[in-house]
Amino acid sequence: MADVVKAWLPWEDPDTFLGGLPTGFDVDFFDGGERPASLAEVEFYVPGYMGGSEVIEVVREMPRLKVVQLQTAGFEHIQKHVADDVTLCNARGVHDASTAELAVGLILASYRRLPRAVRNQAQEVWPSSYTELDDSLADRTVMILGYGSIGGALERRLTGFECEIIRVARRPREGVHPITDLPELLPRADVVVVLTPATAETRGMVDAKFLAQLKDGALLVNVARGVVVDTDALLAELTTERISAALDVTHPEPLPAGHPLWSAPNVLINPHRGGASTAFEPRVARLVRAQLERYANGEALINVVAGPPR
Repeated sequence: MADVVKAWLPWEDPDTFLGGLPTGFDVDFFDGGERPASLAEVEFYVPGYMGGSEVIEVVREMPRLKVVQLQTAGFEHIQKHVADDVTLCNARGVHDASTAELAVGLILASYRRLPRAVRNQAQEVWPSSYTELDDSLADRTVMILGYGSIGGALERRLTGFECEIIRVARRPREGVHPITDLPELLPRADVVVVLTPATAETRGMVDAKFLAQLKDGALLVNVARGVVVDTDALLAELTTERISAALDVTHPEPLPAGHPLWSAPNVLINPHRGGASTAFEPRVARLVRAQLERYANGEALINVVAGPPR
């Protein structure tokens, strides 16, 4: 590693944002648009959060690139562009608080019919009587499908709601069921929160067979990736009004105007805002600064998801 490392960071004032820039780096700002002249010198690159193709595909043109540090937990959108000898790190842990909070919010909003309240408020309507009780999270069983760091954060936030938790992950461990147990577990769940990464294995995993195993009145919450859920299969179930859904992500995404999912019954759609809260910036700043310090000091990087360890 050179004495001075060229880094591209997506903040115009990285010293302020990161709470001090570690020594040993020469930094240029890039968050899309005109590229700095130092493209051929970049060794450490942090793409802009939720950036488009211009901040992703540029990694193909960086001959000295050694590390890409993402601000997202998901990395499927960039992995195919990153050379095998480049270390790719995700932002595991950064979005735990934001995404877990949103999952709880989507459950409560769906159960307590808050979208109906918003519509009534807009129309200045105070219902004269209520003929049905709202659902409560108390006494319900919530399945966390994809029990990782965000799943753990979600469970901590559900503590106190008097609900039972079922933990499911790809591999079994103490207190966590393997994904192969889904056929026997799904009929027990009142709420299924999808938190799995988007991989070849999970793409379309929530299909017609999966949904058919849910009990009547079950709520599906997707705060993972839209491609994990088969949209046509979900639409078929929603149309019968047998189950309901709360979606932070969809497939396709962005969801185009006129798509039948917008008008399907029993669905609440939030336009991919899982990580977009005030909890994000201080956590991503701590992660990036720590990774820069590790790299400068020759220490092992964390959150490596592809490429060689460094």
